Amino acid sequence: MARSSRKTDTIATARRPEVRLPPLVPYDGAGLEPDGDYDGVRFDGTDLADGSGPGARFMDCALDGCALDRTELARARFIDSVLTGVRGVGTDLAGASLRDVEVVDARLGGVQLHGAVLERVLVRGGKIDYLNLRKARLKDVVFEGCVLSEPDFGDAQLTRVEFRDCVLKRVDFSSVRMEAVDLRAVAELDIARGVERLSGAVISPAQLMELAPAFAAQIGVRVEA
Repeated sequence: MARSSRKTDTIATARRPEVRLPPLVPYDGAGLEPDGDYDGVRFDGTDLADGSGPGARFMDCALDGCALDRTELARARFIDSVLTGVRGVGTDLAGASLRDVEVVDARLGGVQLHGAVLERVLVRGGKIDYLNLRKARLKDVVFEGCVLSEPDFGDAQLTRVEFRDCVLKRVDFSSVRMEAVDLRAVAELDIARGVERLSGAVISPAQLMELAPAFAAQIGVRVEA
């Protein structure tokens, strides 16, 4: 007698960061340096606007209420760090690496994270406009209770990524590659491009109904009463 197999409909959940900061030393205000090394430092309300720290390394750091307007942090590395209430426009994090990082209540616009690598990252609360994640690699990333306005995931790789109680406005999924991406708990899902790239994602029945016209258009089906 053949053994029956139980079909499961679970999706792999993202592993969240578990950041436990050690006692921190205050930032000395000397200014960011290219390839600088910041270990166990607290940046408290620091104005880092127009600062230049490409390739810098932030280990066990806290950035609280910092201004990041036009701050150059290309190829920077953030490890076991927490960014709370950071704000700014035009922050350059192209090619950066974020591992075991929490970003809480950020107010950012035009952030450049193309080509970046995010692993075990939590983005909770806040609002980010025009987030550029083209060709980025995201693994074990959670977006929770935040608003992402016109985020660009074009040609990115998303593995075990969750969107919970988020608003996604005019999101671009062009050429994205997804594996175990959970969109079921999105509060508002507005896909501007790339609806045909949702293979590897899980959506709710209600979202399926909302996206049905876009799916039909992709395969050339006309829906008429």
